[in-house]
Amino acid sequence: MLLDLLKNGDPSHAAIRCPEGPTLTYAELTTQVERLATELRGLGLGKGDRIAMALPNGLEVIAAFLAASAVGTAAPLNTAYTCDEFKFYLEDTSASALLVPPSGADEARAAAGEDVLLIEVSVDSGGQVRFSADRKATARGAKNEADDIALILHTSGTTSRPKRVPLAHANLMTSARNVAATYALTPEDVSLCVMPLFHVHGLVASTLATFATGGTVVVPAKFNPLSFWNTVREHRATWYSAVPTIHQVLLARAKGSRPAGAEQLRFIRSCSAALSPQTMADIESTFGVPILEAYGMTEAAHQMASNPLPPAPRKAGSVGRGTSVEVAILDKAGNVLPPGVTGEVSIKGANVFSGSQRGIFFEWLVPDRRPGSFG
Repeated sequence: MLLDLLKNGDPSHAAIRCPEGPTLTYAELTTQVERLATELRGLGLGKGDRIAMALPNGLEVIAAFLAASAVGTAAPLNTAYTCDEFKFYLEDTSASALLVPPSGADEARAAAGEDVLLIEVSVDSGGQVRFSADRKATARGAKNEADDIALILHTSGTTSRPKRVPLAHANLMTSARNVAATYALTPEDVSLCVMPLFHVHGLVASTLATFATGGTVVVPAKFNPLSFWNTVREHRATWYSAVPTIHQVLLARAKGSRPAGAEQLRFIRSCSAALSPQTMADIESTFGVPILEAYGMTEAAHQMASNPLPPAPRKAGSVGRGTSVEVAILDKAGNVLPPGVTGEVSIKGANVFSGSQRGIFFEWLVPDRRPGSFG
C-alpha cells in the first residue's frame, strides 16, 4: 500500500514542511495517517468506498489522501469547481464521503447534499490533522492490498466527457519509484511542490516519489511567484516540477538574472504540457540548472518518459526515453512505426491502470499535438 512508502524514510527525518504551517517527520506523518485511517473506519468507511476530497495544498490533503487510500479509494477534486462540477464528480465516483476544510468550500458542501457524508479536515496548533463528522458507525476491518484502487482521477475531458481513471496502489508505487530512479532522488533531496495535489503531477512526481526515497517535500498553500525563490532558499529545495506556464512566469520575473537560491537546485522538471526548445534554453541559461522535460499521463500514473540527468544528453523538443516502461509508436493495425511518423503512443508497464488492455495504454497523436521524439 502507499503507506508503505513512508517506511523508506528515516523516522526522524522531515517528511513534510509547510511554509505556512508545521513540519512533520516520517514517524509523525506515519502515526497521523494511521490514526486518521482508524477514524475513517470508525465512520463506517472501508474497502470500496470512494472518499472525495476538496482540500487546498498542505499537510491536510497529503495526510488525508494517504489515510483515504489506505481505507478505501481517494478521489481528490479541484477546490475551484462549481457546484454543478462537484455534483458531476461526486456522482461519477459514487462518493460515500467528502472531505472539506472546516470553513468555506460552499460549492462542494452544497453539491454533497444529504447523501454524501461531510468530514471536516483541520490542522491544530500542534500540527495534528483532525477529522470531524456528525456520524458514528461500526468500524470495518478489511484492509486494502496492492491491487486495490487507491486513487480515482479523471482525464482532462478536452475532447470528450471526463473519464474515470482508477489507479491501484501498485500503479502509483511503481510510478513513484520510476520517477525517483529517473532523477536519482535520495533522502537529501528536497522537493518543492508547486502543483495542485488533486492532479497526478503534484501527487506522484513531487510528493510520492519523494516519499519513495525518504526525502522531504515542501508544500506551500499555492504557487506564488513573489515568494518562490525565498521558499527555495529557506527550505534548501534541490528540485521542483511544474508545467511550462509556471516556468515561464518565473523566467519572466527573473529578467535575465539568476535568482538567489537557484544554485541549490540540482535540476528542474517540466511536465503536463510541451516545453518549447527556446524556453528550455532560456531557463538553463538564466537559472544555471538543467531542465528535464518529461511526458506523463493520468492513465499511466503519471510519468512515462523523461529526458535524463546530465551528463546524459538532453534533447530540446523531446520528452526523452521511456522510464522503466515499454514505449512504441504504432499504426492503427498495431504495427510499430519508424521514427518521425505520427501514430499511437503505446505504453506497457506496471504503472498503467488496469482499465487498459492487458496493461497497455494507447494515445492517438495528431501532428500538432505530438509530445516530441522518444529518442
